[in-house]
Amino acid sequence: MPQPTVAIALSGGMDSAVAAAQLLEAGYLVKACYMELPLKDEAEKKQQALAMAAHLAIPLECIDLRQDFASLVIRYFTESYRQGLTPNPCVRCNQHIKFGLLAQAMQRSGADVIATGHYCRIVDHASGPMLARAADPLKDQSYFLARLSRQQLQGVLFPLGNRHKSEVRLRARALDLPLPQGESQDVCFLDQGLGAFLSAQGFSAAAGDIVNTQGQRLGSHQGIWRYTIGQRRGLGLPDASPWYVAAIDRKKNQLIVAKQEELLQKTCTLQALHWLAGPPELPWRGTIQLRSQHRGASGELYPKGPDTALLQFDSPQRAITPGQFAVFYQDDLVLGSAMIAASRG
Repeated sequence: MPQPTVAIALSGGMDSAVAAAQLLEAGYLVKACYMELPLKDEAEKKQQALAMAAHLAIPLECIDLRQDFASLVIRYFTESYRQGLTPNPCVRCNQHIKFGLLAQAMQRSGADVIATGHYCRIVDHASGPMLARAADPLKDQSYFLARLSRQQLQGVLFPLGNRHKSEVRLRARALDLPLPQGESQDVCFLDQGLGAFLSAQGFSAAAGDIVNTQGQRLGSHQGIWRYTIGQRRGLGLPDASPWYVAAIDRKKNQLIVAKQEELLQKTCTLQALHWLAGPPELPWRGTIQLRSQHRGASGELYPKGPDTALLQFDSPQRAITPGQFAVFYQDDLVLGSAMIAASRG
């Protein structure tokens, strides 16, 4: 039988390069695809990917997704902040760009399957492929892929899903990869910082009140878009104990702050529910992860309205943030996700 061809998304970093090397060792015919994005250091990143592909002796195709990324990810990012929400651009990028437009281009190039360097796994299930946590709990990236569909998971390989980061580093050294200096940043287009980026997007310093949960004015802010739930720095409110952002009221242009204990809550409202294998019967009980670094907590999901649900945790959780995603797990399996619409039930 002919060797299957794998197209791998190659960024020029360590993880995707080691994943490509692992596929070569497994006997695949490997070709690389690099997605061009509207980044200030794009030329440097592209050269790094070309150097990595040359080192691995695999062909590389550059796919121009600059306009698509700007309209589907950066616009979503800025509009979320205009609405007083805290977005997750990586979740959006994976859904619409990496496993959307990029994957489609890779498939058109003649690939039998596609691959990325994400730390997560695909497991066989009676109803089809399911997304699952990686073997390395400290590097698991299944949270960022929870908005993918069953169709997007078809014919996808995650070569690093069963590896720990320490193994990947050792393999990178053995391969003598031409790695870039430093670690990649969380949000690739925020090279100038959030405040400077949003200012460049036309966000103005619209001053407003900072109030406590009783409505008492404590100070003023210079734009609600500069803040996110749980933030303590930059408030300018000296006190015996720190103040934290507890809520953002876009209509009143107010920042609501509270003490640490007031950030804990047990319920929130979810919208835009998404299930990989079809919706379960509600109420549903399992583990819910609120952000990429959240450890996950037990809770129940109750129906609330069309495409909305009430999430109730067994124990209070800190800084539940509208705009972020709640991801539903049953053991290691990702069952679905939803966007946090309101930080209270």
